[in-house]
Amino acid sequence: MSKKKKKYRPEFKAKVALEAFKKEETTSELAARFGIHPNTISNWKKTLLEGVADIFEKGNESHQQSEANIDDLYRQIGKLQVERDFLSKKLSL
Repeated sequence: MSKKKKKYRPEFKAKVALEAFKKEETTSELAARFGIHPNTISNWKKTLLEGVADIFEKGNESHQQSEANIDDLYRQIGKLQVERDFLSKKLSL
């Protein structure tokens, strides 16, 4: 029988990776404390450091994306108002 690979929640991974980044304890000490293999902690720390820049880029992209969505919604509102006015004039005749 093979062992099932244990899955960890992203919050837990972030907590462990931040602890490793602080360097208050060695990787071995963290591994013993959290019950994780030291290589796993090293991989999570590496992933954390590689992904930090993406946090700032995603925030900017999402802001631009929401502005584009707002503009699109305003266009739709304008179109619907024109259609409503047109139909109300036709019905009132």
